[in-house]
Formats: sequence, structure tokens, C-alpha cells
Amino acid sequence: MFAFARRGILALIALAMLTAAPSPGPGPVAQAPNVKYAAIVVDAESGEVLFARHADSRRYPASITKVMTLYLAFEALAEGRVKADDVLTVSPRAASQPPSKLGLGAGQTITLDNAMKATAVRSANDMAVAIAEHVGGSEARFAAMMTLKARELGMTDTRYVNANGLPDSRQITTARDLAVLTRAIMRDYPQYYRYFGLHDWSFNGREYRNTNGLLGSGHGYDGLKTGYTNASGYNLAASAVRDGRRLITIVLGGRSSATRNVHVAELMDVGFDVERMRARGELIPVAQTVFEARGFGVDTRMDSGPFQYAANTASDEDQGGSNAVSYASLPAAPPEIERVTPAPSQVRTVSAGDVTSALNGAPVTAQPRRTTSAPAREAARPPAGRWAVQVGAFRDEQVARDWLTEVARRFRTQFNGATRDIQRAGEWRRSRFTGMTQDAAEAACRALAERRVTCMVVRPD
Repeated sequence: MFAFARRGILALIALAMLTAAPSPGPGPVAQAPNVKYAAIVVDAESGEVLFARHADSRRYPASITKVMTLYLAFEALAEGRVKADDVLTVSPRAASQPPSKLGLGAGQTITLDNAMKATAVRSANDMAVAIAEHVGGSEARFAAMMTLKARELGMTDTRYVNANGLPDSRQITTARDLAVLTRAIMRDYPQYYRYFGLHDWSFNGREYRNTNGLLGSGHGYDGLKTGYTNASGYNLAASAVRDGRRLITIVLGGRSSATRNVHVAELMDVGFDVERMRARGELIPVAQTVFEARGFGVDTRMDSGPFQYAANTASDEDQGGSNAVSYASLPAAPPEIERVTPAPSQVRTVSAGDVTSALNGAPVTAQPRRTTSAPAREAARPPAGRWAVQVGAFRDEQVARDWLTEVARRFRTQFNGATRDIQRAGEWRRSRFTGMTQDAAEAACRALAERRVTCMVVRPD
């Protein structure tokens, strides 16, 4: 009896303590890294890569596959092997393709022109197969032609096994390869590029809207192609023209079409900002550092989280769902950046694998690799000055501190005696080593660049 009463008293005490203490609420839910993510931003005219993240990692292209399908169709048109008014008879294989599709039955007909429009606008899987059969004789033969063409263009990490991008683990590509393909289709068949910029298309009394929701944003977008499968995530190859300059942005692995579109828009904004700054005479030898200063790169907020820029309200565009998204811009760049030290990718000897330079057709002058002996000797001097080295800009202060600690650990010699500092600039947290002389700061940044760590030398205020 006594034991029972004692247990009851303890239970009442515990209940009182729980009632009196405020509930902490649910803790943050950890978000798994987005292993599907990859992105690249390229100057369409020069082929310069302005930004790259996982650009050489193999990914699934999904319906961006259809850019190559249409490339080969354009090639056949230009060579006179087919005509736009050719009449295609839909085969049972083409008719059996799953959505997104135009939905013509086996034996029905369509012109090649309309089949290409259905492929570009509707992302019609059935019409991509119909085009493949018309141009290549069979989809299997056409897929082999696609892979051969990819090799010819310099797409070294791409393989095709079907014409529409439906799931197949053997069909792979990279963001860099897709940028190469995009530049190639603009260069080789500009007369047909308009297919990718069609906002809508009418067929048999029905209106179809382009799956690329950025085309109607009013910010210079005129192509190219969306894509989605469960394995690939939400993909988009986009191009835009502003102030007479054209950029290409590839984003793969988005968590929704809406957030992917906003991410593409953000990358485009920064890319065009770089172009405008260079036009004003500002020294930006490595554009990647501007992106990283605005939170793209070391922070990896794009691939470590759920693309938290907009609500996941858009449905799968390759099934005909809505793809509209509001336009978003990034904050202005930090004004005090004086110079940027080139990363190793900018000073390495150019090889045959440098497909963007080769594709552009311009002569490439190999530059000698920097040596590390002189910077190491300079950086060994104790810093004593007003210059700083910025190694990142982040939204999260703890991330900024952690990265500063990691850089200090890896580059003890270069930052011996420097002060670690987190500076606030609006919503950004800048990771900096301060109290350095100009020579020491520049030498340290060169040493970081040799180890593929981007940095910026910041002059005194």
C-alpha cells in the first residue's frame, strides 16, 4: 500500500514538472543532402564557365534528352535528308510511350514540324520516338547516333539509349555536357533554335503551354528544355539574353519545378551582374568567386537543403502541370572586393578535355601553373596590416565560423598571426582573416587557390 502511494506521489510530481516547464517545441528536421544537384553557368559566346557546382558529376538528363533528339532532327533538315512537312506515321512503339505525350494512336499521322513543336513545347515522349524513327530508322539506331554526336561535340560523359529521356540507368550526362550541347545547337542551327522558345502551340484545336515557365518571365529567356524523373529530380537547361549578352544555365536535380526555376533565375542574375561589372572595367578574372560571395559555392545551400526559395506547389511539368514561378533576385555584391585570385582551373594547361574552349573554336593559350614556393615564403611572415582575405560568405553564422576554422586549420602557415573575423552584411556572414599586409594577403590567397579554395583579397576601408 505504501509503495503504491509512493509511486502515485512521484507520478504527480513528474506531471507537475512537465506542466510547469515550457514545451521546447519540435526541433529542426535534418535535410539530407541533395545528391542529384548539379549546376553550371556559361557565357554562350565565349564558352567561359562563370559558375560550376558538381558540373562534371554524372546525372540523369530526363527530358533534356530531347535537346539532342531535336539537334539530330535539325541536322537532318539542314542536310536535306528530311523536310519539315514530312508526314510521320505514329508507330505502335511511339504510341505506347507513357506521359507526357501528345496521345496520337498508332497509325495516326503528324508533320515533322508539329512533332518537333510537340517535343519542344509539350515534352511529348511519343513524338520524340516518332522523330527518332523517322530520322534514324529505329529508336535504337537513333540513340546510337545521339551518343556518337555527343562524342563529336565533346560531350565526353554522356550516353543515350532512348530519344525521350524516360528512366534508364544507362542514360547519363553532366551539367557541363549539357552546356556544350546547348552552345552547339545555337551555333550549328540558329535557324531552328526558335522551337525551344515557343511559349505555346496549337494542335487539333487544343492549346499547349511550354513546360519552361521562365519563358514568360520577361527577363530575356528564350529556351531551352525542362526535364523530370524521380531519379533525376527537376532539371532545366535555360538560356537568356540581356544587354546583348547571352548566358546558358543548367540546373539538375531540383526538388520542385518552382524552386528549380527560382534557382536558375538567381544564377542567371549573378551571371549577368558579372558581365555588367566586367563591361564597367572591374577586374573579375574568376567569376566563380562572385557567385560564392553571394552564397553559391562553399556554402552549398543549393545542394545541402531543400532549395528553400519557394513553396513546392508546382506539379511535374513533363506531365503537363503548371510551372509558373515568381522571379527572384539576389542582393547586391559586397562593394569592397578589390581583386580575385584565379583558381587553378584558370591557370592549368589546357587539355583536350577542355570541351567548352574547343567547342568555341577559339585558339587557347596554355598558361603555366603557378609555383607555391614564393607564396609560401611570403605568407610565413607574421601578418601586420589592414588587409583581409575573405574565404566565404554565408547565410548561417555557424557555417561561416566552421568554414573559417577549417581554412585556418588547413592553411596555418598562410594565416599565422591573422585574426579570424565574421562580418555581418545584411543577411550574409563573411568569413575573413584580417590584420594582414597586402603582400601577405595576396600570397595567402594564391596558396589557397592552388588547393582549390576560393578567396578574395579585401583592401582596407
